[in-house]
Amino acid sequence: MPQFSKEKIRNIALIGHGGEGKTSLMEAMLFSVKAIDRLGKVDDGTTVSDYDAEEISRKMSISLSMSYLYYKDYKINVIDVPGFFDFEGEMVSALTVCDGAIVVTQASGNLSVGTEKALDYCLERKIPVLLFVNGVNKENSNYANTVAAIKAKYGNKISAIELPIMNGNDMTGYVDILANKAYANDGSEIAVPADLADAVAADNAELTEIAASASEELMEKFFEEGDLAKEDKVVGIKQMVTGCEFIPVVAGVAVGKPVLADLLDNIVNLMPYPGECGPAKAYKGEEEVSLDYDENAPFVARVFKTIVDPFVGKLLLFKVINGKVKSGDSVLNVNRDENEKISALYMLKGKQQENADVLSAGDMGAFAKLNYTSTGDTLCDPSAAVRFAPIDFPKPVLTMALVADEKGNADKVVDGLRKLMDEDCTFKVEKNSETQETVVSGMGETQIDVLCKKVKNKYKVEAKLTEPRVAYRETIKKTVEQQGRCKKQNGGSGLFGDVYIRFEPAPDVDFEFAEEIVGGAVPKQYFPSVEKGLREIKQTGVLAGCPMVNFRAVLYFGSYHPVDSKEAAFIEAAKIAFKEGIPKANPVLLEPIVNIKVTVPSDFMGDIMGDITKRRGKVFGMESDKGKTVISGEVPMAEMHRYAIDLRSMTQGRGTFSMEFARYDEVPAGNVAKIIEDEKKKRAK
Repeated sequence: MPQFSKEKIRNIALIGHGGEGKTSLMEAMLFSVKAIDRLGKVDDGTTVSDYDAEEISRKMSISLSMSYLYYKDYKINVIDVPGFFDFEGEMVSALTVCDGAIVVTQASGNLSVGTEKALDYCLERKIPVLLFVNGVNKENSNYANTVAAIKAKYGNKISAIELPIMNGNDMTGYVDILANKAYANDGSEIAVPADLADAVAADNAELTEIAASASEELMEKFFEEGDLAKEDKVVGIKQMVTGCEFIPVVAGVAVGKPVLADLLDNIVNLMPYPGECGPAKAYKGEEEVSLDYDENAPFVARVFKTIVDPFVGKLLLFKVINGKVKSGDSVLNVNRDENEKISALYMLKGKQQENADVLSAGDMGAFAKLNYTSTGDTLCDPSAAVRFAPIDFPKPVLTMALVADEKGNADKVVDGLRKLMDEDCTFKVEKNSETQETVVSGMGETQIDVLCKKVKNKYKVEAKLTEPRVAYRETIKKTVEQQGRCKKQNGGSGLFGDVYIRFEPAPDVDFEFAEEIVGGAVPKQYFPSVEKGLREIKQTGVLAGCPMVNFRAVLYFGSYHPVDSKEAAFIEAAKIAFKEGIPKANPVLLEPIVNIKVTVPSDFMGDIMGDITKRRGKVFGMESDKGKTVISGEVPMAEMHRYAIDLRSMTQGRGTFSMEFARYDEVPAGNVAKIIEDEKKKRAK
């Protein structure tokens, strides 16, 4: 297996909207250099990237997939990333370690939502980008209009460096604008078509100015000579790409008979090698340190993805940041403070695992059979312990309640989902302590449905998803006094407990118990029993059976029997006082209220504000942030269940939101009866 220095490695993520051809582009890249011997198709389920059963059946990528290829004397590691919004976490994982991205978009003549989101993500995080406009051979496709539409938003950051040469719907070649030359698909030079000459000249002039602006040296050469050689333009353009000041656009065809034009050369010539954009940032204790991708330094690697393989077990995808690693090495997992033995080291080509002898700084691979390591962990030489910041995964936005299809299968379903949490860090499974439901939280319906299907396929148990219950609560609005008397005396030892309790509203506390007994009307040893009875009974209020909160119970009088009074009697007496007294205290139902922040393009501001109002919410204010509008407000939790899905629909996928619990508030009178009825039905089930 050949070894590569970091200067000869390129780590690229294919990102963009779902269905734009990322997986097909990966396939075409591998096939073009004979890394695979046949060209797979997404529709046939034969691609290198989409090998999971759910991916094949749905004809879409669900998890990121890593492959590699050799081109000239370079190694290019390519990660195919799902484009569907529910799997955004996969893009975050990939771009945590990749040194650049290729945004794949269709030649539809406009800027797609996925393309916009991918470009914005990369620009905000200073990730170098190359834009691949796919499908220029499709009916009604328009490369020039597509570039113009993207340029309308991003201005001079975007410009074509290639123009496709079309014969009807066939791409027969391309124009290399930097060289001012045209080539047929077989690589032979041809004349620049007359109908493209003006566009080539204009784009060439623009690219020359962009390249010249990269450095004083190039600017001086440009002023002196009036032009730059292609080699100088490439140097300047690469500097601008590496600095995230410029995004070059190329054309091609990934589906059917692929035409990649000069894509691989552009990756090699224009995309940065590991560390070229700057050192990796890590922490030694609390001190930030820089790692320079030095293959002679102590070993450091970052794990960015976990794949559960049915034959090998858990595969851990990683990037070497410093040093080298080989089979047999002992390394430290800094996050777990555990030592790991590297028993198997692979390079991946989709699901195909190829043994690797050694991997050096900047390269990527996979470990197998590690005991303690998972996504986000740092592995390093024990003599140079550092750690990386956690991967900033998006937070779940949709929660569903989990119900097993058969009695007794609930634990199996939960166990299966917990195992899948190793593979996908954007969902979680937990027990809601208030509603006692097992809930699954994720990025959307499709993601959660896929996870449940995987559990069914792997563990032969099926789960049903339902809308989760809202954690309503109850409280009281006025003070009442109530006697509670437990008397069971039928001869022999009996039970006797007698209490007088005052129930008071207490908005600032969850529950408070106090006593004002004088003269020993109730002996002190029974005070804890009274409190215990109240704490038990308050978990099921008198309206809908929801927990009772924000009240104080004061034991102020009572009586006892020297023989028959016992702890159990006073527990029961307290419960009787609660059941008979609370209905007289004007009980009301409370619902959770959440603070929300919705970030949308300004065009959607009115629709979002109107929708918040329809959800019984309130808008507090608006502010601008990076060209978008952030709307702040509060909404009852009961109205937020499908908000992630509805927001995508209202904003064409451009809107995002976050929410956090604010407080409990009284349910409007008109909603109470239905909520009580629904809660009683759910509790009965």
